Amino acid sequence: MIISGLQKLTLLDFPGRTACTVFFSGCNFRCPFCHNASLVRGQGDRIETEDFFAFLRSRKGILDGVAVTGGEPLLQPELDAFLSQIKEMGFLIKLDTNGSFPEKLRKLVESRLVDYVAMDIKSSREGYARAAGCTVDLESVCESVDYLLSAPVAYEFRTTAAKGLVTPEDFTGIGKWIQGAQQYFIQGFVDSGDLLGSGVCAYSKEEMEVLRDIVLPYVPAVSLRGV
Repeated sequence: MIISGLQKLTLLDFPGRTACTVFFSGCNFRCPFCHNASLVRGQGDRIETEDFFAFLRSRKGILDGVAVTGGEPLLQPELDAFLSQIKEMGFLIKLDTNGSFPEKLRKLVESRLVDYVAMDIKSSREGYARAAGCTVDLESVCESVDYLLSAPVAYEFRTTAAKGLVTPEDFTGIGKWIQGAQQYFIQGFVDSGDLLGSGVCAYSKEEMEVLRDIVLPYVPAVSLRGV
């Protein structure tokens, strides 16, 4: 397990829960707007798993859960055992994923190792490769979308509104694709100074509201985040 970061307290990453966030290195996407470029490239710090679990033991009764993010956590070969240990300690688990590993996602959910899933929808199906910065197995992403739409676990879909990569027309496509989703968030783009690409900027608050209104006929539970 390559743990590359730990946020010891978050009130935002796990909706409705007090949690910590653990970051894993490595990702199979190269989204130009990604704000964790060092993690994607595997250049983050390293935290020993023993140190992480020692920290978690000290937070029993204080934290509700653990948000597991990256990079792409499902690339980690020992993730099942890692999550099992967290669950055995009595914590809830939120998983962030890009949806490119539907079988792994299904296994974790059906093993009751995940309580909440946040899946990124990078763009419309037509614009996916552009937003992901690489060739994407779109069939696998669609499989993950379909699985979560069947509501096997609490979930949300989310899209980073990266101007220059994801267009208003793409949001029409996204709305049609995830029609009827439990929750969908359009996130404001933030330039962290550690991006994978360039030529990307944020939509204004007013423009974000227009994007929300584009999706609203398809997904009534659409909200803006980070604006």
